Amino acid sequence: MADEQGRTPHPVIKWISRIGVALGIGAPVVAVAMALGTGAGMIDWQTSLGSLRNLTYAAMAGGGLSLLAVVALLVSRHGKRLRWPLVAIVLASAFVGYASYSFGKAATVPPIHDITTDLSNPPEFTTLALRADNREVVPDGGRADLAVLDNAARWRRWHEEAYADIQPILVPVSVPDAVAAAEQLVEDRGWELAVADPAAGRIEATDTVSIYRFRDDVVLRITPNPDGEGSVVNMRSVSRVGVSDLGVNGDRIRAFLTDLAAATGE
Repeated sequence: MADEQGRTPHPVIKWISRIGVALGIGAPVVAVAMALGTGAGMIDWQTSLGSLRNLTYAAMAGGGLSLLAVVALLVSRHGKRLRWPLVAIVLASAFVGYASYSFGKAATVPPIHDITTDLSNPPEFTTLALRADNREVVPDGGRADLAVLDNAARWRRWHEEAYADIQPILVPVSVPDAVAAAEQLVEDRGWELAVADPAAGRIEATDTVSIYRFRDDVVLRITPNPDGEGSVVNMRSVSRVGVSDLGVNGDRIRAFLTDLAAATGE
């Protein structure tokens, strides 16, 4: 091997490798550290998420430079120096893939964070507090038809278009039994239960998601079926921070109501 003969790579190759490794490994490490800092309450979420795009670009540059360094090192027969550039390529690729998925997901869901089965009368929080700025910012997405609407109407339009499938469900059990089944599902999911009231037909809980430890609040309103036996279940899921939720609240409601229907024998 050339390294065993005491030869070192050209200085340009060495610097390309060093910069590539620093960016390819450093950017993901910084992103994870900031996410953990946000979860620990040390860094505000705006700063953490706001840095994600620039860190993604840095990781892309680091991965590209590391790949260039690998090729140059192989050509110049310095194979023993490949380890760190290869590590940088792997970490940068994984990080860029995750970030690209997140950015892509954000582009496919509406910029709202309050999702419910009942648009006209969403279940209300009584134990947990609804965020004070809920629906204060509802982007129009550059759409002229939404720009002329107020925030409430704009939220409703986004919701109707993206979450038309999210509807109340009818379960063939009494309200107390439905509450008990829903409470068990909350426990199984590891959510933080705030209240489970069989008499009132109400459950409120908090789900903590992702490495950022974002907290989303959930409320279920369970009422007797006015048309006969069983109970009607409405659900609402709201993010405590942010404008868009990347579709998390809608997915949560879909999954929970599907499991509740199965648990109650529907």
